[in-house]
Amino acid sequence: MRGWWHKKPLLIRNAIPGFKPLITKAQLFALAKQDEVESRLVSHHQRVWQLDHGPFQARDLQRANGEKWTLLVQGVNLHADAADTLLRRFCFVPWSRIDDLMVSYAVDGGGVGPHFDSYDVFLLQAQGKRRWRISEQHDRTLLEGAPLKILKRFTPTAEHLLEPGDMLYLPPGWAHDGVAVGECMTYSIGFRAPSAQELASGLLEHAAENLVRQGVYADPQLAPAASPAMLSDAYVNQAARLIGNVKPTRAMLEDFLGCKLTEPNSNVFFEPPQAPLGAAQFAREIRRRGLALDRRTQMLYRGRALFINGERADAKASAVLQRLANARCQPPAMRLSAGDAKLLYIWYTYGWLHPGERHAWKKN
Repeated sequence: MRGWWHKKPLLIRNAIPGFKPLITKAQLFALAKQDEVESRLVSHHQRVWQLDHGPFQARDLQRANGEKWTLLVQGVNLHADAADTLLRRFCFVPWSRIDDLMVSYAVDGGGVGPHFDSYDVFLLQAQGKRRWRISEQHDRTLLEGAPLKILKRFTPTAEHLLEPGDMLYLPPGWAHDGVAVGECMTYSIGFRAPSAQELASGLLEHAAENLVRQGVYADPQLAPAASPAMLSDAYVNQAARLIGNVKPTRAMLEDFLGCKLTEPNSNVFFEPPQAPLGAAQFAREIRRRGLALDRRTQMLYRGRALFINGERADAKASAVLQRLANARCQPPAMRLSAGDAKLLYIWYTYGWLHPGERHAWKKN
């Protein structure tokens, strides 16, 4: 983190020794056919680029001979436990910064063109080989008419051929171009980097929903209007007094961030248990087997404030709940207060967590 994070690229050979793909080509294609999965198909032929958005049909994934193409599937960690486990291995970065695991499948020569991202990314080669060319170039001119943000004049300064288990880290802004050498699959671990505009707009919306102001506009001294269409100084001045010095507070900012950074994507749906355990039986089960957050659940805390799946919890972040947020699982025989037990049971009925540690990850 001191030497490379946000500073310079890092090539890690054999980052995960003996790495095997976590998802097959058929499973990836099946995900790309689902409505709730975000997927894209990038193809190029004779210097013409094309971008299509899923869900796809089987025929969409059978491209013409000679065409170079790549299938990109976002949020695979939301649909496969093994992918979620891999993503959680990057916990040296706070959960609030980790976004998702994207899987890209490419035929020989496939890629998405030279481009740059505004966020950090780890590129883990899962299957086959991919050649990466990278550059810290300052010319950000884009190719006209392309459906993607492809650099018009890409001048690479380094080149790396990645094989399964190899990983390349790139800081924000580094231009890169990955081209498949034969059929290949690459995993991209991406990170959140919200813009100032996104944060400011979101905070103002959050503030509008939570601000309470007293008073009603009144003008008992109103004189007959000579120019009824004119917005008067008197109206503007009284409106300013009613509104006062409206400014989001620090507490409001913290609430907004906690809710925003745990809010599930619009295509995420939780599945409540079909035959839920009773509260007493649930308590016995988690004492015996432990529990784990669902792979789709996002959970953060700040001080004693607790946030989960876009909501501020109606409870304080106890030591037990903080451990759950950090580790995403709790071992058997945990000691729970009555309040924590009640809250965990409610979350279980929502499908936000499960008895047992089958969804757990182990910190390396």
